[in-house]
Amino acid sequence: MNVEMDTDDWLGCPTPLEMYQHQCSILVDELVETERMLRRARANIAGLVQMNDLLMTGKAETEAKLAAAEEKISTLEQQYSFASVQSVKIITGQRDHLLRENQRLLLELSVYKQPLA
Repeated sequence: MNVEMDTDDWLGCPTPLEMYQHQCSILVDELVETERMLRRARANIAGLVQMNDLLMTGKAETEAKLAAAEEKISTLEQQYSFASVQSVKIITGQRDHLLRENQRLLLELSVYKQPLA
């Protein structure tokens, strides 16, 4: 015996139209949620782009300051290197002068100390 039951008219069973309407409402809710998430993501991206611009500006300023500081350090190194070399040259010159003067005075002293013949 083959019994085919039509269950569409049972109490509490949705009709195909009601199932489609329910599925459409679920899809609409998902679409609304997706649009909300998309707006939030776009706002986050805009914030990240703005932060990146600020960081790039700060980086450029810092690189310029670094280049200026390196130039100043280079200039100071040259200046103090030159000054230290010059001071060594001055001291060497003074030493040589004092050595010659000392030798001259020793020669004069030896002349005065020689016995008169």
